[in-house]
Amino acid sequence: MLARRTLSAAARPNVLGAAPPQARNMATLREIELRLKSVRNIEKITKSMKMIASTKLAKAQRAMQAGKEYGLANSEVFAHVPSDKPTPNKLFVVISSDKGLCGGIHSSVSKATRRALKNDVDSPLAASADKDAAQVDKDSPIMVVGDKSKAQLLRTVGDNFRLTFNQIGRDIPTFADAASVADLIVKSDVKYDGVVIVYNKFMSAISYEAAIMEVKGEEALKESNAFKVYENEDDATKDLAEFSLANAIYAALVEGHACEQSARRNAMDNASKNATDMIASLQMQYNRGRQAAITNELVDIITGASAL
Repeated sequence: MLARRTLSAAARPNVLGAAPPQARNMATLREIELRLKSVRNIEKITKSMKMIASTKLAKAQRAMQAGKEYGLANSEVFAHVPSDKPTPNKLFVVISSDKGLCGGIHSSVSKATRRALKNDVDSPLAASADKDAAQVDKDSPIMVVGDKSKAQLLRTVGDNFRLTFNQIGRDIPTFADAASVADLIVKSDVKYDGVVIVYNKFMSAISYEAAIMEVKGEEALKESNAFKVYENEDDATKDLAEFSLANAIYAALVEGHACEQSARRNAMDNASKNATDMIASLQMQYNRGRQAAITNELVDIITGASAL
């Protein structure tokens, strides 16, 4: 009789600190259900952001085609006025943006800037540009457009920073934005012989790569033999140097903006696909747990009925 009472007391689930198996299953199912709900909400957000980025990409590509004409005309002018004066003092202008959720697009220009500062002539970035633009000093001054690349470069080359710009490119960049940046660069106390612009080059709707564009300074233009033929005044040379810098910055801004929208659309597309796969996995896990809980309850009911 005593043994029978002991056995029945040990079989009770109401022991202090213990929980019945059904309660544990219900808690687990509740956690899975909450996680399913959160992942579904994330999927809705990423799909909406993908649609918005797709719409903005079409506008950005149209602006890029118009803005690239400025850069091509600027490059053609400098291609016909080679300078005999070396330009050892380089000013780096890094083009990025303030927004994230667009993959590694900001990291690409940051890595390209660090490679160029290390005089890595054999790097893909240096191979895509002229050799003189890649061979620069480690202590070259840097100006950054955008908070994302600023935060990445601040850890390694923060001492080289001279100016930083933000709130540019929230929408499609305009020539007024580029002119404002160029005006602040010219009015700064930084002395340079040429400006090296590091930006993302638009390859296709799914790919981009870091590239550099060099713009000659006022002194380099004055020393150019081809440019001396026109006998321009000092003010005209200064205005041309500032205008060409604004042209190059504008071309880099619109191309970088198109790359950003393309990368954001691809990132949101991948995030939506990952959310869909996670929802399917969690739904299967939830169904299995719910089926196991129901089976345990049926076993308890049948066992109790059999005992009666």
